[in-house]
Amino acid sequence: MSRPVEGQSQPSAPVQAAYSYCEAVTGQQARNFAYGIRLLPTEKRHAMSALYAFSRRVDDIGDGPLAAGEKKDRLEATRAVLARIRAGEVEEDDTDPVAVALADAARRFPIPLGGLDELIDGVLMDVRGETYETWDDLKVYCRCVAGAIGRLSLGVFGTQPGAVGADRAGEYADTLGLALQLTNILRDVREDAGNGRTYLPGDDLAKFGCSDGFASDTPAAGADFAGLVHFEVRRARALFAEGYRLLPMLDRRSGACVAAMAGIYRRLLDRIERDPEAVLRGRVSLPGHEKAYVAVRGLSGLDARHISRRSVRRPA
Repeated sequence: MSRPVEGQSQPSAPVQAAYSYCEAVTGQQARNFAYGIRLLPTEKRHAMSALYAFSRRVDDIGDGPLAAGEKKDRLEATRAVLARIRAGEVEEDDTDPVAVALADAARRFPIPLGGLDELIDGVLMDVRGETYETWDDLKVYCRCVAGAIGRLSLGVFGTQPGAVGADRAGEYADTLGLALQLTNILRDVREDAGNGRTYLPGDDLAKFGCSDGFASDTPAAGADFAGLVHFEVRRARALFAEGYRLLPMLDRRSGACVAAMAGIYRRLLDRIERDPEAVLRGRVSLPGHEKAYVAVRGLSGLDARHISRRSVRRPA
């Protein structure tokens, strides 16, 4: 993938207002994501905020209190908005600020908007109450709701000219999305259980005696909950290791953005590994100063340089 088209004309006042709305949504509802994208130049930050705001809309429908039939109707209506954006039918004075911002972003960057269709498909899987017996089954879901976001983001970031292995950048972005999503699933097992959802593969749950679910702040009698968590943490770490090979292909600030977001989730994974039962007692999170450290580390390029050296030692 080549670099995106940047340096175009400044957005008009209505488009700028639409971007400001999307940035407000991002800042209020996605603190980890916001830490990463604040490292980007303005045009890319705007585009990423538009992607987030649209994605948030889709997620909120899936997580909301509506009946399943109404959720499906709302999701298909959102897909229709996406079709209008793809067809260039959204004008600057449209009453939907998210559509206005995303339409402008799609004109400025080669964003593969089909990834947002995949996100809608993934949320429809939630609405249908699908469960996943194997990791291969769960990967299909994760690729829809997170891998697709990685590929959409890559449309904004682009790759540096002549970057080694850039033909695999989309694959690495997808894999990094899977790593983040699996971390989310581990962090939210108790919350998801309260909403009647279990995402971890059924065969993993059975292997560790956890098929009864996570309705309590302590593991069920006889369950090896710590063993289950450590097993999934190892899987997530392998995904991070593969997905991080994207970093050297990005420009400094895009790489910093990715390193910051991924770094926050890797540190969450560290905390979960140290105290697996913490995810049953409440939401595991990082303090602001630790997120700031991760952002500074990403901006310094330490992670990208480390991955570059390792990639030289280990051919793709």
